[in-house]
Amino acid sequence: MGTTGATGSAGGEDGGYDYDLVVIGGGPTGENLADRAHAGGLSVALVEAELVGGECSYWACMPSKALLRPGAALTGARRVAGSREAVTGALDAAAVLARRDAFASHWHDDGQVRWLASAGIDLVRGHGRLDGERRVTVDTPGGGRRTLTARHAVAVCTGTRAALPDLPGLAGARVWTSREATSAKSVPRRLAVVGGGVVAVETATAWRALGSEVTLLVRGGRLLERTEEFAGQLVSDGLRAAGVDVRLGASVTAVRREPDGTVLLDLADGTRLPADEALFATGRRPATADLGLESVGLEPGSWIDTDDTGRATAVPGGWLYAAGDVNHRALLTHQGKYQGRVFGAAIADRAAGRPLDLAPWGRSVATADHAAVPQVVFADPEVAAVGRTLREAEDAGLRVRAVDYELGDVSGAALHADDYRGRARAVVDLDREVLVGVTFVGPDVAELLHSATVAVVGEVPLDRLWHAVPAYPTVSEVWLRLLETYRG
Repeated sequence: MGTTGATGSAGGEDGGYDYDLVVIGGGPTGENLADRAHAGGLSVALVEAELVGGECSYWACMPSKALLRPGAALTGARRVAGSREAVTGALDAAAVLARRDAFASHWHDDGQVRWLASAGIDLVRGHGRLDGERRVTVDTPGGGRRTLTARHAVAVCTGTRAALPDLPGLAGARVWTSREATSAKSVPRRLAVVGGGVVAVETATAWRALGSEVTLLVRGGRLLERTEEFAGQLVSDGLRAAGVDVRLGASVTAVRREPDGTVLLDLADGTRLPADEALFATGRRPATADLGLESVGLEPGSWIDTDDTGRATAVPGGWLYAAGDVNHRALLTHQGKYQGRVFGAAIADRAAGRPLDLAPWGRSVATADHAAVPQVVFADPEVAAVGRTLREAEDAGLRVRAVDYELGDVSGAALHADDYRGRARAVVDLDREVLVGVTFVGPDVAELLHSATVAVVGEVPLDRLWHAVPAYPTVSEVWLRLLETYRG
């Protein structure tokens, strides 16, 4: 598919297609950027080599949460007397995987393609590469090549790929990355998970609930190193209670797959771990190795640094933009979509000669990526956090105080689940008396996060938060308890 937009002009194979904006990468970030720029009056071509909708729709957010939700629902029922007695069986793995497949649209992007057409955005299928200033060459599925020229801007929204360590035997061991972990068609009897971050924790949680014997190999001394320390500890306790073998300080030195399909992982302590599948959740790298960055003076395979309007800071002329994971500001889908909306508006404003809106309600400058990024880890217990941790705030030179409260002592939490265990922390900037970070850990705390995000982004004074009365009896009553603890 590759029709022309309202103001786009179609040319031949040598002349290419002319648009106001060419977007490389059709995931959520690219879609939002293209949509916002088109709404601002620009003709837009979106180039996608795989499925429109990107990693989030087919191999990350949607399928992973679809795998996690049934286990969380079952565990939630077992936490309350009365419903606990009604639960007599385990998860139906086939039903869970079928539901996952539906949320991943069975790995077809027809719906996303229809949306692009309805929005007036042209889709060009194929692998796009930069080819100098405002030029993108696209190797199409049929073996041809098109050249797209952009009147105003090119936006790179290609995201990231799994980063694998350089280990003996790994290349031939057919290990899982996050893609295989979220799209597997059957439940492995034994699953080894290498890593201690969000992907590792969520995968271990999901497949353990589906019946796998899961071993989590963590090279460091704790899980979720970018969160408050107590968050990693509570998640580790939860995984162990669910039957996951959590091994801290465990380094893999070699991997191989046997003829019978067994994966063998050699560990630094001299032991060997057999598994049916092994997931390596060991980080992400920018998907820019084959993007033609060298044609615009950038290093292939590198992150693309940008300013708060999305412009690539190392490329002269202000025509190249980068949004989402590829700019390394915040590797989260919702932040990529946020950048897409903001940067798309900035591109449209500049193309029309409009000044960028810098007012508090401005739409053309991204600020949330600096110190107000929200994230949920869908483990058991959940971790929901926004802004800075205590250590990050101190490292930034702020004079801060951490205010902690046990979530199980909140009436709403005690009603929500028997023996509710969790913790909340608010990091207070003592000079301004505003919150710069909030973390909740406990069952079903994800829905508490947006209230914390509003408080942090809005820099709401604590004296005003006193008048935001939490409904009783809900888990949100923790807000009152945190303020009371702060006041002493």
